[in-house]
This record gives sequence, structure tokens and C-alpha cells, in this order.
Amino acid sequence: MRGLSLTARLGLLFAACTAAVSLTAGVLFSRASQAHFVELDQQLLESRLAAFRALVRDADSPASLAPRLEALQAELRLHPDLALRLEGSEGQYWFTSAKGLRAPGRDGLHEWQQDGTDYRTYGAPLRPEDPASPRITLALDITHHQHFLERMQRLIWLTVGLSALATALLGAWAARSGLRPLHRMAEVAAGVSASSLTTRLADDQVPQELVELVRAFNAMLARLDDAFQRLSAFSADIAHELRTPLSNLLTQTQVILSQERAIDDYREALHSNLEELQRLAQMVGDMLFLAKAEHGLLATRREPLDLASELDALLEYFSPLAEDRQVAMSRSGEARFAADRGMLRRALSNLLDNALRFTPEGGRIELSLASDARGLRLVVANSGAEIPAELLPRLFDRFFRADPARREGREHAGLGLAITRSIVRAHGGDIRCESANGWTRFILDFPAP
Repeated sequence: MRGLSLTARLGLLFAACTAAVSLTAGVLFSRASQAHFVELDQQLLESRLAAFRALVRDADSPASLAPRLEALQAELRLHPDLALRLEGSEGQYWFTSAKGLRAPGRDGLHEWQQDGTDYRTYGAPLRPEDPASPRITLALDITHHQHFLERMQRLIWLTVGLSALATALLGAWAARSGLRPLHRMAEVAAGVSASSLTTRLADDQVPQELVELVRAFNAMLARLDDAFQRLSAFSADIAHELRTPLSNLLTQTQVILSQERAIDDYREALHSNLEELQRLAQMVGDMLFLAKAEHGLLATRREPLDLASELDALLEYFSPLAEDRQVAMSRSGEARFAADRGMLRRALSNLLDNALRFTPEGGRIELSLASDARGLRLVVANSGAEIPAELLPRLFDRFFRADPARREGREHAGLGLAITRSIVRAHGGDIRCESANGWTRFILDFPAP
């Protein structure tokens, strides 16, 4: 069965079911017919037994039976398929209408076969009230019944075979017609490529059982299309991000080498090149970090942390920059959480650096902690221009910059928020951004341990 197609399997299954049902119905009908014939034969034999008893009831010897033989034979001629045998109480034959019939003289209804002929026999005492009564045995030729049952059985087998064959063919046709949407899905899947990910199947033209499958298939194509678009955008972004520092390195090196220069000029050029190389190294390191995060390879060394102390340490680190920009920073709330100290500081540093860059002079940055039975919430909020709602879902994409007008420096490659999200997810949490009423909030939710 492993090598058969689904259409062939369904066709064979339909054929097997039809054959089983037809055979069961045929066997039941055959047995019902046989039981009906037995019932009719029994009624006939019992009625004839009563008639023959009335003719020879008083006979007690072969001599007393002689005057009644003519009437007995006349009655037998009315039933040519019926034979009669009379025998004394000791088993001696008084009369038999069928020479050579050796049916046993047992009471009740029995079947007997002799010389290729089937009989149904019925034996009983001539006078039931007399223990020494002679016995009477009737034998009915039922060969025609048996022939009928044999023909019916052959017809049943023929019907089973033909119905199974017809059902197999019709089932295969029906299965092929019903599976046409699957063939269509196979054609679409075979034709899927980077340039045809927008193809979709219509779910209103398939059977109800395949609607969910078609929708899942369309959703898969949509996810592939979205992933491919993101990959294409990512490839373009990383090429753009790498081109600028590489171009700077090449241009500056070519200029320096174009003529003899003083040692200080070479030293200054090397320092400038070092800055670009450090930026490239940082970008490559961040990309490797994100690649590990996407494949679940980030190893977190968790330890119990007092988050209030951790946030205070970060605020103290960023306080000189905040004072230069006249930005007020504050922290509220207390909480403890088991996390990787280095990763958590990196994520929070990215959020604070991001907040400082986009908070105007005289603005505020607020950090808040809250924990309950459901988990921990950490919020990093800064005042300033709001981020358009349509850009919020893309803030955590690699190399995405919400707005060039928001003073993002050349040293920022747009990987900070992507790294932050990877770190939060590595700790089992989630992060989202809300921007409204002059405030932008990054909300970090972690489940309870």
C-alpha cells in the first residue's frame, strides 16, 4: 500500500467496503431464504403427516394396512416429491413409496442426502399416545431448493465482484475529482520561487475539509513572502552600511598614499582608519550576536539581580551625557529578577542611549519597575517627538531608522533595538513600544519564575 497513490487507496477502500457490505447482505439474504424454505417444508410435512395419520391411524399390522393402501397411494400421487415410509414398532418395514430410501426414522425435522438427492425428513409415531405405535417417516425432495440457493449464492458472488469493481472505478474517479484542489496546491508549490510568492489559492473553490489546509498554505506563502522581503531589505541595508566605512577607508588610504606625507599625517590617517575598523568590527559582532539569538544559541548565565541597583548604576554611567543635554533622569520601583547581568545591562544601555539621543533639551527620561504574581514589567520612557504608529512594528528590525530627522548619528547602525529584543526574548520576555502624548515608552515584560 505504501507505493499506491491516494486515489488508488481510496478506490480500493471503497471497493473493500462495498464488497463487505454486499457480501454481508448476500449472506444474510441467503440464510434468510434457507430458513424460509425450512419453515415452508416443515409446514408442508406437518400438514401431510396429519393427513396420512388420518388414513392409516388404526393400522396395527401390514395386513390391516392393505385396505388403505389405495387411498394412501392416491394421496401420495398428489405430491410427487414426497415419499412415505411406515414401519412397525420393532423397525420392520410395512410400507415404503420410495424403494431404496434409507432415511433414518428419527423424530423431528432432519436433512438427508442419498444418491445425490437432498431430502428433508420428518419422523413421528403414528399414534403419539401409544408407546408401541408404528412409526411414520416422510421424506421431501428438496433438490430444487438447493439448486435455487446455489444459484443465489453464485449471483451473490457475482454481484459482490461487479459492485466492488464498479465502486472501485467510481471511487477512483470521485477521489480524483475531490483531490483536484490538492493537485492545484502541488502545482502552485512546484511553481513557487522568489518571484512568485504572491500567488494564492482561492479558499472559496475547495471542499470544506480543505479550506483550513488552503488557508494554512496561503499563510505559509505570505510568511515566506514577508521573510524574503525582509531578507532582501536586510541584504540591501547591510550592503549600504558596509559600503560607507569601506569607501571611507579606501578613499582616505588612497589619498594618503598618493604622495609623500609627514609622519603626523600618516598617524592621523591610521587613527581615522582605526575608528572605521572599530565600527565595522562592532557591526560584525552585533550581527553575529543576532544570528546566535535567532538560532537559540545565546547562553544566559542567570543570577538573582536587584534591578533597582542595576538601573541606578546605569543612570550614574549616563548622567554626564544627560547633564550635557540638560535631560533629567529618574528611577522608581523595586524588583528582583534572575538574569544575565552582562546581557541585561547591554539591553538597558541600548534603550537609555536611544532615549538620550531622542530626548530634547530640558526633557525627561523615566525608568520604572513593577512586579506582581504575573511577572515583572520594566518601562523606559522619554519625552519628545512621537513615533508614527505605522513605524512602531518595525522599530526592532535590523538597520531600521524610524526617521533620519531624529538626529541618528553615523556611528549607530540601527542594530541596538534588534539586539535588545533578542536579549529580552532570550530571558523569556517580550518588548514593545508605545508612543503617544509626547512620550515614547519601551515596555519590557518578563514572566514570573
